Amino acid sequence: MKVMLLTDIHGNASALRAALSYLDQQSDIDAVYCLGDLVGVGPEHNEVIELLKHRSDIQTISGNHDECVLALIHGETYPDSYRHAKEHHQWIANTLTHENQKYLEGLPRVLNITHQEQIMHLTHYAYADLTKKIGDEPLKPAVEGTKENLSVLFAGTHARIIGFGHHHPAQQVETNQTLYINPGALGCQQTTVAPVAIVNWEKDHVRSEILMIPYDDRPFLNVLNTTEMPERELMRRLFFGNRT
Repeated sequence: MKVMLLTDIHGNASALRAALSYLDQQSDIDAVYCLGDLVGVGPEHNEVIELLKHRSDIQTISGNHDECVLALIHGETYPDSYRHAKEHHQWIANTLTHENQKYLEGLPRVLNITHQEQIMHLTHYAYADLTKKIGDEPLKPAVEGTKENLSVLFAGTHARIIGFGHHHPAQQVETNQTLYINPGALGCQQTTVAPVAIVNWEKDHVRSEILMIPYDDRPFLNVLNTTEMPERELMRRLFFGNRT
């Protein structure tokens, strides 16, 4: 079974289109999973959701930015740890279409996929309490992706593969029991590459690689430059290599 993982698109439709173009050129990928944070940071939240919701071959889960926006829409508690991003998330909430809001509302937090009696656990990140809403800070703090840290972070999750996002650097770590893989943020890179992970998953072996797909970022930058988005220049500097 060959699986493609992508995560943390963050409102960058050009990066997502590059990943989808790559996918459409492959004939041997059996399943595709998006691990959350469709919105936030970049301005193309509606475009990203439109691209994903029309792809029957991609299963998607929610991320913390997606849930922060929904918390504001529903008048629920907003997480204190994201108070610096509240104005930005409110702008997304105000400009998100009703249909795309419904799409986000329907996303699960985790997926557990079984293949040849093994489990692949997919999540945006490790949860301290999966039942708590985003305002109650359910995600565990991000840690450096070492064998020791990831084993502790996902303690109690018994799976041959654990795929996750949230922490933007790509991570590929294998222990005797588990392959931990984070493709890296698809839409938030300092250069014009869109990372995805390809996992070859069979009962007797699991092998993975992270591909850096180049793309033309001019359409994205044109939207970024012409959109009056809160914290636009901060987002450009922190997440897009200050590209203009």
